Amino acid sequence: MQYTIVLEVAEEGGYTARCLELPAAISEGDTKEETLENIKEAIGLVLEVTAEQARILGEIAKVDVVSA
Repeated sequence: MQYTIVLEVAEEGGYTARCLELPAAISEGDTKEETLENIKEAIGLVLEVTAEQARILGEIAKVDVVSA
């Protein structure tokens, strides 16, 4: 699955990244490459937590959404 990442130069140096589809997924790094690897890890962790929360809260269902 692909996610949209906003990659920005940090004022204190390095980069920050945030995932538009998963607002809780935020990361940083010294280089663009490091930042992109770190945001991939952050996305994975957010998805793990979300799946666990869904199991605790009740029935899980998946739906396909077609964008305009």
